[in-house]
Formats: sequence, C-alpha cells, structure tokens
Amino acid sequence: MDTTAVILSGPEVIDLGQLALTEPGADDLVVDIKWSGISTGTEKLFWSGTMPPFPGMGYPLVPGYESAGEVVEAGADTGFKPGETVFVPGANCYDGAYGLFGGATKRLVTNANRVVRIDPALGPEGALLALAATARHAMAGLDKSPPDLIVGHGVLGRLLARLTIAAGAPAPQVWDTDSSRRDGALGYDVCHPDDDERRDYTSVYDASGAPGILDSLMGRIAKGGEIVLSGFYTDPLSFAFPPAFMKEARMRIAAEWTPDDMIATRALLDAGALSLDGLITHTRPADDAAKAYDIAFNDAACLKMILDWSGRA
Repeated sequence: MDTTAVILSGPEVIDLGQLALTEPGADDLVVDIKWSGISTGTEKLFWSGTMPPFPGMGYPLVPGYESAGEVVEAGADTGFKPGETVFVPGANCYDGAYGLFGGATKRLVTNANRVVRIDPALGPEGALLALAATARHAMAGLDKSPPDLIVGHGVLGRLLARLTIAAGAPAPQVWDTDSSRRDGALGYDVCHPDDDERRDYTSVYDASGAPGILDSLMGRIAKGGEIVLSGFYTDPLSFAFPPAFMKEARMRIAAEWTPDDMIATRALLDAGALSLDGLITHTRPADDAAKAYDIAFNDAACLKMILDWSGRA
C-alpha cells in the first residue's frame, strides 16, 4: 500500500511524491485524509530550516499534524469501523521519509488511540481540532486563569479569545500590530498595542511567538501578574530583571494538547459552545501544495491554509 504525500526534502523544497506505507496491524486504522491544515508555527520552522534540534526530525519529512478524514480500514482491536470521520494528529507510517508530523497525505496508517471521532458536518474545520485543543490546554486546569490580554490575533489567539468567552470569563483585550489581522473578532476588542494604555493586566497570553516580547509585557501586568507563553520561540528569551522583580511577575509555558484537552474541546464543539467559523481563510487542492505552503508562510492575510485532498485518487 502506498500514498501520495507532501514531502519536504529540505528547507523550502516541497512537493508531492509517492511513499510506501507500513502495513496496518490489529490496533491500527487506515484513514483517507480529506483535509490537512498547514501550521505557521512549527511547520514553518521545518520549511525554513530554522527549527532547533528536535527528536525525530530530519529530511525528507512529511509535514502536517492537523488532518481530518474517513476510516477506510479498521483493525480488529480498534473499536472503529469504516466510514467514521476522524481527526488525526499526524502519523509515522512512511517508508523513506520521517513522519514526525506525517498528516499531509492522501492516506495514512495510525494507531487507533491517536485518533478522535468528529462530526462529519465540521468539514474542513475538523482539521482545526488540534489548535483548539492546544488553546484549551493553555487555559484549563488548576491555578490557571483565563486571559484578560491576548497578544496576537492569528488562529491561536482567536481560539484563546473564543474559549475565554465560552468559559464565561470577561471578554479579553487582544493586540495585533498587523491591521489586516484586527478584523474577525467575536465579542471582544482587537487593537494595536500602542492604542492600549492599560498597565494592570493580571493574565497575559502571548500567542505571537515574537522575539523580545517579554520586556514589553512586563510593563503591562499588575503586581503578581502572569505571562503565559503559548507561542513557539526559536530564539532564547530574555528580559530585564528589575521590572519583573518590581512586578513579582510569574511566567508559564503552555505546551501541546493532551487527550483530555481533545475530549473537552470536542465536547465544546458538539455543544455549540465553541465555533471554528471564520478561521480558515485559504483552501487549495493538494496538487498545489508547494504554492499553498508558500502562501501560508508568507501571506499575512492567510490565517489558516487547508489542503483539499478530495481530488486525489
């Protein structure tokens, strides 16, 4: 069994190619992918060649960890059946390419415990489940406060804002320096940071991943305020100690989602408490993968690019 997949052969060298798939076992599913998302965070770092050393990385690489599709084969021990719609956070099932992510493909093989059933009515928005669960992971749990300021109005920032409102907390303020990113707010305000004079935020979530962000945020928090780093940062982060000392600042790093986050996020979607509407701005057929990745990484107007695999046999 083989598949057509996006193959990143080296920095900025990307195209479709054929790869053999590992044989599925009793615990595995074979999934035909309908839609896969392009991450402008970690995937962009692999594409540009700027990703710091990471376990399992190397070229050639099949990117993608935001995929939705249909089960076409289900092992005897999986509890799934053909025809079910699922979210898949990538796969490592390729002969001749690294599958650190592995979701940008027409077909994949994966252990069933990595897969989540989703409503087929979600369509391409089903591929956004990992981002929504990552936002939920940053906010949920003991001693975690919802944000009253979110830095960055990309997809992650928008999801953080929507989840804050869904939790019944006051609507957060959101910052973005790019005027083209300030529209699309649902029940909260977005402004340029220079237009916000507030200096007493208690919980600031940075979804921008911008270098040098900490010093500017230290001046915006209340005494004892928290800064949550929910982006991904390739360069070492530093900050001037005296302002942080005066504020008794706290910092927390939010990592990727857990299975519990995925279950909770799916429940919010099923209940209608969380919407994924308006987050996908661009869709391209999988045959245009090289162009799609270029747009996703270089066009500021592109919030989320989705590859449509329906035209591939």
